Amino acid sequence: MELHAVRLVIPENGNVIVGQSHFIKTVEDIYEAIVGTVPQMKFGVAFNEASGACLIRVDGNDPELQSIATENAQMIGAGHIFVIAMRDGYPINILPRIREVPEVCAIYCATANALEVVVAQTEQGRGILGVIDGSSPKGIEGEADRDWRHGLLRKIGYKR
Repeated sequence: MELHAVRLVIPENGNVIVGQSHFIKTVEDIYEAIVGTVPQMKFGVAFNEASGACLIRVDGNDPELQSIATENAQMIGAGHIFVIAMRDGYPINILPRIREVPEVCAIYCATANALEVVVAQTEQGRGILGVIDGSSPKGIEGEADRDWRHGLLRKIGYKR
């Protein structure tokens, strides 16, 4: 077995979501989940088939983000994974709905940070072992940091 760290492309001013699913209709169901939840969101979704033709299935409403999602799915190269590249919304807005898609088995991450996907490769193929999302902690939150966090969450409308 070989291990690879695959650095993903994060869209400028955007986020990515990486997950695992199990059926060809994943790409259509994720598309419907996103447009039904945040219609103004721009996104692309790519899903790697794991049997049959083993194609990367692609959908979305923004050609650039479809291209980024496809590039990321291709670099990961594991079957039954999906990548969403998105702008004009946040993962927190769509994650509950994505989790409700019947084919979705797991969400590995949802981030705007630098991202590496740890992939194992065997004779059979590739699989995701985990992700490295952003940087390691540099300290422990103090009172000023806590006040900043509380203020930010209220400023962007996630807390009152």
